[in-house]
Amino acid sequence: AEGPKPTESHGSSPTLSRIESSGVVKICTTGDYRPFTYFDPKAKEWSGIDVDMGRTFADDLDAKPEFVRIDWDEFQSKIRKGACDIGMGGLSITTERAAQLYMSDPTTQDGKTPITQCGKVDKYDSIDKINDDDVEVITPKGGTNEEFAAEHFPEAKVIKWDDNNTIFDQIIKGKADVMVTDAPETKWVAHEEPELCAVNPDKPLNFSEQGYAIRSGDDQMLEYLNTW
Repeated sequence: AEGPKPTESHGSSPTLSRIESSGVVKICTTGDYRPFTYFDPKAKEWSGIDVDMGRTFADDLDAKPEFVRIDWDEFQSKIRKGACDIGMGGLSITTERAAQLYMSDPTTQDGKTPITQCGKVDKYDSIDKINDDDVEVITPKGGTNEEFAAEHFPEAKVIKWDDNNTIFDQIIKGKADVMVTDAPETKWVAHEEPELCAVNPDKPLNFSEQGYAIRSGDDQMLEYLNTW
């Protein structure tokens, strides 16, 4: 017998209907934010917590995952235009994003945390210490880290960096003093790079949550995602 049609099985959700008809879940992610998402350019392989979650999400929908690599400032436009069905990869839940996209229930809770050379932890353990004209703060372009730096470090020299995969090398080489990012990333980097230490990652400078993003207005997709 012929199976149920997308509109019958998924009601008013255009996203779930498209996934069912195509057999593919298009997942937007940056591929540069470990431990959540990473794309190895040499091996052409994806890895990370949210990459695993994306694969499981697709599998549970009887579909295949297709990862679409994007920049941090492209989540809103790519999802709204239908270039992907879901945004994943340590995506912070912000009012700016929530005004343009549906954000899922939080998957993690943490906050912004400094990371620096291990001998300099005491120098950069507060916003006031970092916000100094003698301090060089490095931050990736296009995400909440850049927004945090602009808001909290107006007196410091803020270096905007294009490649989040090489940004920590600048601190190791002494070309920047400190970076402030979400606590899970600082913990991962400190584990991988012995020269670098996360600064009080269990007591971050603020509170934030991460989750997944979908097209605004698709209530059934949001309900499915949160239940999943």
